[in-house]
Amino acid sequence: MKVAIIGVGTTEFGELWDESFRSLFLSAGLSALEDAGISGKEIEAIYIGNMSAGKFVDQEHIAALIADHAGLAEFGIPAIRVENADASGGSAFRQAYMAVASGMHDIVIAAGIEKVSDASDPMEVLSSAIDQEWERFVGANLPAIYAIIARLHMHKFGTKEEDLAMIAVKNHKNAVHNPKAQFRKEISIEDVMSSPYVAEPLKVLDCAPLSDGASAVVLANEEIAKRLCDTPVYVKACTQASDYFSIQNRRDILTFEAVVKASRKAYKISKIEPKDINIAEVHDSFTIAELIAYEDLGFAKKGEGAKLIREGETEIGGRIPVNTSGGLKACGHAVGATGIRQIVDLVIQLRGEAGKRQVNAENALALNIGGSGATAVVSILSR
Repeated sequence: MKVAIIGVGTTEFGELWDESFRSLFLSAGLSALEDAGISGKEIEAIYIGNMSAGKFVDQEHIAALIADHAGLAEFGIPAIRVENADASGGSAFRQAYMAVASGMHDIVIAAGIEKVSDASDPMEVLSSAIDQEWERFVGANLPAIYAIIARLHMHKFGTKEEDLAMIAVKNHKNAVHNPKAQFRKEISIEDVMSSPYVAEPLKVLDCAPLSDGASAVVLANEEIAKRLCDTPVYVKACTQASDYFSIQNRRDILTFEAVVKASRKAYKISKIEPKDINIAEVHDSFTIAELIAYEDLGFAKKGEGAKLIREGETEIGGRIPVNTSGGLKACGHAVGATGIRQIVDLVIQLRGEAGKRQVNAENALALNIGGSGATAVVSILSR
């Protein structure tokens, strides 16, 4: 059964001190319902991506909490929390997609949320997404793991720190015209290169922030979508794959096998090839992650990702614009919400509602990664 997205909503991303966990999900959910032109009583299930509300806001059992405060408890609908580290949002979207595609439900919500600004050490929590015994115990954290990957890519393929800086510059430039972005300010290559190292060769401006935020989308079967929505966006494929948890066990740490496997399956299901993708939102928690995504998604050969950014092919107006939202780097990274926010931005693009960020696109791809690449979710959307 064909599945369409008929409504989207998102909060701003950033340090939202005046917002609570509850106010964030209510805002995103209500925006999505309003966009879809439906009421809450028509929703049959909710799937919520969230990495660590227990550590960030001392609240577990959040699916029932959200259903309650969204006014849906009286209908008794199932509410399910999905956790897959940074890929929680993408994984929740996949569960919602499968629920409609299978015919189990007709209209569902996929949402994601994270409230991190109240936590004492959010990066410590985020680093729980890597192996605590084999990586964290010996001193590594998430930036360190990606720094190892970046250094090896530079050694093997000649990638430069300036190439990674160009990715950060591009994404900040795109975020200027995104009203929901955390950092709506352009930066220069010199700004990136002069920022302090976090884990050499990655600098402060190579790293995405940890943000507060929530996003939501409404999915429906084709019959309902045609009746309710003038501009439905169809989900052509939504796939997920896993890899070895610790990078020491991987065949090649410069290839995220989960991304390769999920994307190849998505291309096969959708009958859409990498060359047919007109726009992509990819997981750039660190600039090296975006560069490797170019290669693993088939936009460039292995080792040639830097060529795309050097030649402007991933900029707005280029062959394959990437992260026109600003990406995690500049739009912000509200961990559990990121995978849903990517979908929201692609829907806005496919509808032709992105304003100064608008590109001409028929087919779009979202890549949401968990941790250092142990989980990957790939979604392909079409007008």
